[in-house]
Amino acid sequence: MLLMLSSDRRHFLRLTGLTALAGTAAISQAAGLSATLSVAPVRFPKPLQSGAVIGVTSPSAGVKPGFRPRMRYAYRTLERMGYTIREGQCLWGRSLLSASAAQRAEELQRMLLDPSLGMVFPPNGGELLIDILPLIDFERLAQAEPKWLIGYSDLSTFMLPYTLKTGIVTLSGTNLWECPIRPTDPYLAWWHDVVRLVPGEGFVQRAARRYQPHDSDWAKLPPNIRHFDRTRRVRWQCLGHEDDPDFTLAVSGRLLGGTLDVIGMLCGSEYGDVTGFAERYAPDGLLIYLDNCDYNTAQYARALHQLKLAGWFRRANAVLIGRTAAKSVEGFTQRDALLNALGDLTIPIIYDMDIGHLPPQLMLVNGANATLRFGPGEKSLAQTLG
Repeated sequence: MLLMLSSDRRHFLRLTGLTALAGTAAISQAAGLSATLSVAPVRFPKPLQSGAVIGVTSPSAGVKPGFRPRMRYAYRTLERMGYTIREGQCLWGRSLLSASAAQRAEELQRMLLDPSLGMVFPPNGGELLIDILPLIDFERLAQAEPKWLIGYSDLSTFMLPYTLKTGIVTLSGTNLWECPIRPTDPYLAWWHDVVRLVPGEGFVQRAARRYQPHDSDWAKLPPNIRHFDRTRRVRWQCLGHEDDPDFTLAVSGRLLGGTLDVIGMLCGSEYGDVTGFAERYAPDGLLIYLDNCDYNTAQYARALHQLKLAGWFRRANAVLIGRTAAKSVEGFTQRDALLNALGDLTIPIIYDMDIGHLPPQLMLVNGANATLRFGPGEKSLAQTLG
């Protein structure tokens, strides 16, 4: 059954029970594996409760003085919603890192283990979160009660391995600075609606109408801004079918992904075992999503080749690519990069989706069951917390 949550978010749908993805005509390269493998359950947090305490830490870059007004406004927004903020020590700073790797790892782990916190909400991304990974006790985290961790960009350097190694989901698509923006687009979910869902429920998002063609500089924008500068039309596209208006597909799998610039560095390490996750938790296959932050198109193609050579797409039923402002190299476009690196895959490549650093973004639950529908009149992504 589909249930409308309220009139002001009429496009955000709740799917009750565990039937959201049943009966879907999905593409699955891993058909039949579920009959032969023992599947471990993915773990979902309980809904965020009214009055919960939210932990704020920055496991990557420090929050510089110019961002303090936006931080204060985000805090006030959460407090008006009934939440309490608990700041960590690894937060403020003028450098590339908020604290030492040991301090940042200890604080993030402590917050994820702390039963008095309902959620962990980092303010931003950064560049070098990768240095804390060897210092995290993932086995201990796997034994803890799951709680929501929200972020994107460099946060995906932790969020992806956290899901891969523990089976606990994470939510990609926003950060603390962006949390007051509601709605990001009438067709997209708001983060707060997602974290208040009960395991077994779900939601549907459709392609946004317009997007912001540049990143947000929160140090220069008015601190109380509640909208993105959405001026360009959104158009999701399927590689090789751009000129076919009748092309239609439906494809399902468990969602996994993040920002290519940082998660690509995990290939070949214990923190990037995508195939192992698929064997344990997703024998029917994956939907891999990726966004590009800073790479030019040649770097973009190389990074995608790296993922392919590392086997990240072997269990994928589709690849979902976010729109990018990547600079072309000698006329080599984003589409050229996708064709060069992924053109030989026999799965759909959907690109220019609402993922990444040109907002608004889809809310994407790493580890959720999902179905992408692409066709005339409908471009949507349904996710179930189960």
